[in-house]
Amino acid sequence: MLQPLACVVAVAACLIYVQVADVSASEQRSLGVPNLLELLSQHMTVSLAATVLTCAVGIPLGVALTRGPMRRYAKPIITIAGFGQAAPAIGLIALGAVLFGIGPVGAVVALTVYGALPIVANTVTGLDGVDPRLVEAGRGMGMSGAATLLRVELPLALPVIVAGVRTALVLIVGTAALASFTGAGGLGQLITTGIKLQQPVTLVVGAILVAALALFIDWLARLVELVAAPKGL
Repeated sequence: MLQPLACVVAVAACLIYVQVADVSASEQRSLGVPNLLELLSQHMTVSLAATVLTCAVGIPLGVALTRGPMRRYAKPIITIAGFGQAAPAIGLIALGAVLFGIGPVGAVVALTVYGALPIVANTVTGLDGVDPRLVEAGRGMGMSGAATLLRVELPLALPVIVAGVRTALVLIVGTAALASFTGAGGLGQLITTGIKLQQPVTLVVGAILVAALALFIDWLARLVELVAAPKGL
């Protein structure tokens, strides 16, 4: 419980400091609880939308790369997916804004590309790590290929897949702070405001809140990862 407790303490300390510090009226408005809740809502909306889209694309793609003739394309496609993280995150978000316009849509697409690698790679790794004898046993019991995948392979590979989703989610939540540069809002807007208006308190509070949110999401995803582990493993 140390990690979530540290996140709560960091957020509480920021809110208390804003109340007692000598800050301007504009900083008070920016760091007020109503504005922070609105920015948090924007941040989570963009992050969760990108994560869901990444899972919707990455998991089926990972499954396909472990089936029959598609196996030969696994390494090249995983390498291509890695380009998303090799490229600077701010560059991807700027490119998303150029292609899809200013706002959350371009940021969601860019973050989807950025978070694709862990999900695709872990899906392939998890399915390839399933004992072939268990797959053969399922087929010997009369299961079809789809039934074997759904009832044998995916349940056993689920912990590894969830670990990939967790990694992608934390990356996306942290990187979503850059989405404010293209008008997508979020907690990163505190950072951009602090830079533009030379308000160090707003800048520091924004950075701490983004870090605390990423760590808290990582803790929640770790709990889901533990729950997803099949009983007996």
